[in-house]
Amino acid sequence: MKALQFFVSVPRFVVLKSLGAISKRLFYDGPLATIKLVDAPEPNLPSPDWVKIKTLLCGFCGSDLNLVFLKESPTSTPFTSFPCIIGHELSGEIVEVGKDVKGLSTGDIVTIAPHLGCATRGISPECRSCSMGRPGNCENFARGNLSPGMFTGICHDINGGFAPYLVAHKTQVFKLPEGISYESGAMIEPLAVALQAVLDNKPDKDDKVLVIGGGVIGSLIVQSIRALGIDCNITVSEPSKFQAEFVAKVGANTVITDGDIFDHTRRITGAESYQPMLGKKISMGGFTKIFDTVGNSETVNNSMRIMAAGGVLSVVGITSEVKLDPTPLWLKLQTLKGVFCYGYNTFNGEKRHTFEIAIDLVKEGKIKLDDMVTHELPLQRYKSMIQINANKGKNGAIKTMISFV
Repeated sequence: MKALQFFVSVPRFVVLKSLGAISKRLFYDGPLATIKLVDAPEPNLPSPDWVKIKTLLCGFCGSDLNLVFLKESPTSTPFTSFPCIIGHELSGEIVEVGKDVKGLSTGDIVTIAPHLGCATRGISPECRSCSMGRPGNCENFARGNLSPGMFTGICHDINGGFAPYLVAHKTQVFKLPEGISYESGAMIEPLAVALQAVLDNKPDKDDKVLVIGGGVIGSLIVQSIRALGIDCNITVSEPSKFQAEFVAKVGANTVITDGDIFDHTRRITGAESYQPMLGKKISMGGFTKIFDTVGNSETVNNSMRIMAAGGVLSVVGITSEVKLDPTPLWLKLQTLKGVFCYGYNTFNGEKRHTFEIAIDLVKEGKIKLDDMVTHELPLQRYKSMIQINANKGKNGAIKTMISFV
């Protein structure tokens, strides 16, 4: 089967980091490319606890783009294994069911929670994170009966959704009810990321919320807050006019496009800004809940400077090293929360996986995902997919998908 494979080595990393500054095309086209179309064997079930899925649609994630352009932090490399077939946002049809799998049948339309925690790796007893209901933050990503890999798509042994077929452990699979499109099914994974971030830092109606970045995850954070019935004030900082217009449609009260975050913080929250002898301003008062979907040095430091005393900053974006001034952290008794993946939550008095909650919100019409899918391409046009995602504003792109339908 044809599949989209990622590979990098230390020498290739060093050369591409230098030459890539001249031409980004070298990252995905030519002899040094990190990503290429290959012939791969069709996967078999690793054990009777797994199912085989025929891919219908697979979304291209911002983390996939960062992977291609080598923007991910090398710190995560012990928990990945190369070469790997990427893709973790997908909908598909079950075509084979292991004999120990209950409640799933061939023909079921499903999506997957791609984390490869203890259960998928055959590890018992489970680690602390998995036993807490957060298998996406498993402590054993480099152990067990699978190669290292935090999730499907960055594990050598378990190929991702940019291939006609993949396998998934029974604990990863969630059936899609009738009425949910293939597009929405493939969007459940990014929705679950955003929804988990909101559940972990849940605003109330009196909070002043700021979302840094109005792309896919930023707009889904806004939609998640509104779908949960929280009528708080939401501001989004997003320089792209195209994305700013979309996030305003889905529930943001205010969208900041000019980058003057301090002046807007004063206007929206009533905070007072102060100018140090050197460096940027710092606000007293400000936003009480902030979701940073970018996660670089500038956005994290600015967020802390405009966040109110006792505020909580959820760092949702994946980035490399951040240079941090911790002064606002202790001066304003702030909390910084890491956000990665999803798990089980107590929701309306029941223990439920974030995917289950997300699917219900879509089924009930509280979150609309189809409008976010702007481009569908065949696998052979993966280079066009990368080019579209490298300049989303110019191409009018929100979510791009590879279609096998």
